[in-house]
Amino acid sequence: MSANKTFLGFGLGAVQSGLMLYEALKSGNFSRLVIIEVDSDLINSVKKAGNSIVINTATESGIIKSKIPNIEIFNPASPADLPAIEKAIKDADEIATAIPSVKFYSGCGNHSIAQLLAKNLNPEKNQIIYTSENHNYAAEILLSKITEASGGLQPKMTQIVNTVIGKMGGMIQDLNTIQLLDLDLMTPGSSRAILVEEFNSIIISRIRLKGYKRGIEVFQEKDDLLPFEEAKLYGHNAVHSMLGFFAYLRKYKFMSDIRNDKQLYQLGEKAFQDECGAFLLKKYRHLNEPLFTKAGFDFYGSDLLKRMTNPFLRDEVARICRDPQRKLLYHDRFLGTIREAFLQNISAKIIARAVIAGIYYVILEKIDLGFDLPARISDLDLKQIKTILIKLWQDEEDDGFKNEALDLICSQYDIFKHTFSQIYKG
Repeated sequence: MSANKTFLGFGLGAVQSGLMLYEALKSGNFSRLVIIEVDSDLINSVKKAGNSIVINTATESGIIKSKIPNIEIFNPASPADLPAIEKAIKDADEIATAIPSVKFYSGCGNHSIAQLLAKNLNPEKNQIIYTSENHNYAAEILLSKITEASGGLQPKMTQIVNTVIGKMGGMIQDLNTIQLLDLDLMTPGSSRAILVEEFNSIIISRIRLKGYKRGIEVFQEKDDLLPFEEAKLYGHNAVHSMLGFFAYLRKYKFMSDIRNDKQLYQLGEKAFQDECGAFLLKKYRHLNEPLFTKAGFDFYGSDLLKRMTNPFLRDEVARICRDPQRKLLYHDRFLGTIREAFLQNISAKIIARAVIAGIYYVILEKIDLGFDLPARISDLDLKQIKTILIKLWQDEEDDGFKNEALDLICSQYDIFKHTFSQIYKG
């Protein structure tokens, strides 16, 4: 494939720069790399750096530093940039949204992603859009926003695809971590560095455009993303968050500290094999997919644990534990795993302990959930655990498992307290 394609990305965070933009460059199939960004300071720093950025990739043996040159970067809030943005969208072959949330697809008036795409997608050219936000229906949401902005008209020759992105990493702004790992800054003089793992086995929806050949060839197409989305949410995300809360209670700063804690590491292995993996393999045993075999999922879990605890990724426990109230909701990773396991006659006991760990975190960090919490861990008992969870789940529909889930969580309290007795005795 000749390098004559145009790649265009919305946002320049860790996913866009460390995955989408980097893989577009590495493919050798794109002659233009275009970014649309609203952070004027970031835009200016990229331009000052000669329209280039540097990303740091964590391997098992060290850090690889890669320069991404020749980036055309524009601000939709700048009237002077709008003609170039409009032309770039029309010229683009592959587009990637990589922003904090799907809620930012609309808003900002005529400069929103939905408005810009509605007005400027090319009706005479096949184009694909990767939605990289952490949402199972991001593509459908973006399509609805574009259609709404177009007065009810759907784009004719554009396919919007969902993605399952298991790549870990982020924006590092802690100077000590940057210096400790000898990271290159995103741009000279900036206060942030991009650090991501080298993993790039990204799964996307099947491309349906006739004759279309992707420039980013490394991504894997699947007809049905749901099984893989569940493997990420109820496998990767559930165990990652669980280990984050457990590591917090051990007073660890980095996820890599877990490598020296045999007990926590083994809990991660057992959760993958006996709980997440066990129910996923039963649920999707009919699929002819290597992941949903015992050997395939054992490798998946083992590989993820190594990646989660990679000392060169330097993943902070505080980052993994953020937004705990969302993680404790009835339809998120922990309770989702517990409920799905129930359906396969499996008891997710270790994941149930993660729920208690999340409640500990909320109390110890004095996070406001909108209702009264015990002032101290020593004041917490089984009745209060139930009350906290019932209040957290009160706006979520009961699928018949709420009481069963509460009973399972409470049944694990003594084991949980024994595991962490030396750290928090009250």
